[in-house]
Amino acid sequence: MAEETSGQEKTEEPTARRLQDARKKGDVAKSMEVPSAAVLLIGLLTIYLLSSYMLENFLNLLRHYLTHLHTIDVIPGNMVVIAWESIKHVAILTGPVMLIIFFTALIANYAQVGFIYSTEKIEPSLGKIDPLKGFGRIFSLQTMANTIKSIAKLVIVSYVAYKEIMKNLDGILPLMDQDAYAILVFYAKVSFWIFLKTALIIAVLAAFDYAFQRWQFMNKMKMTKQEVKEEAKMTEGDPHVKGRIRSIQMQMARKRMMTEIPKADVIITNPTHLAIALVYDNATMVAPTVIAKGAGIIAAKIKEIAQEHNIPIIEDKPLAQSLFKAVEINEQIPENLFQAVAEVLAYVYGLKKKRA
Repeated sequence: MAEETSGQEKTEEPTARRLQDARKKGDVAKSMEVPSAAVLLIGLLTIYLLSSYMLENFLNLLRHYLTHLHTIDVIPGNMVVIAWESIKHVAILTGPVMLIIFFTALIANYAQVGFIYSTEKIEPSLGKIDPLKGFGRIFSLQTMANTIKSIAKLVIVSYVAYKEIMKNLDGILPLMDQDAYAILVFYAKVSFWIFLKTALIIAVLAAFDYAFQRWQFMNKMKMTKQEVKEEAKMTEGDPHVKGRIRSIQMQMARKRMMTEIPKADVIITNPTHLAIALVYDNATMVAPTVIAKGAGIIAAKIKEIAQEHNIPIIEDKPLAQSLFKAVEINEQIPENLFQAVAEVLAYVYGLKKKRA
């Protein structure tokens, strides 16, 4: 929208907030090839590793039904029992493979986008049935990429199958003299290598597809300079407003600071540019505390208030500079300044005794 109204190009990288908003809507960088490749590869390896287990259970299933074939009454009253028994045997046979494939698909999707719950993609919308938008999707870059992927996978699978069959062509004719088990083992071996090589190639294609989807998504999420500024205002506030708020806060802080100056025991000056007000109560404080400080006009105001309340003003340029840089308002002085401040306070207390 901003690009259309302002004519600016989307040249800025997407902000974290824009990516987060897109994620809430279910719009993320995701490749459907990654879970497909993972399911194909892990499923194939699982079948290979569990082939002995599956073959043994399959033979036991055949023996069970062939042995008890004459005792099984296929009548309406027994259909539920027969069905549940069949489901149990099939679950024992294929359950481990199905569970591993299921969790593989979950992990492959989670690895790409994490956990997302959003219904916006499936909500009814007139825009989804807009002929113009539909026509644009048909000839979009995404559709072209999907077409190229489909053709590439078809060509790869065909080529791998052809090469593997040609490599084992000499072993096909002798199968005429072999038993059924040997024929089954031969075709299972050839099929396994065809699927394994195909799965590995598709896994490589899936990696490239994910990189392409990521690149396309980040380009889609790019922002104009105006969008970045508007988002910064929404997130952090208008800089002019923030500056005005900071100015008001500083004024209020100065007023509070000025009201504390009459409590000071001494004002240490630079002598003209800096002024620091110190207070010390040995009953409640561990060390002297800075209750006000300032430079320039604020320093002059501090000294003016100090004169009105007969607070001693001591000129000590090195000490004033050290206190101004090292100590914030309402903070105690550091240990390395104890001696210098103690001398000043001793001098001030001596003046007060003389006045008394």
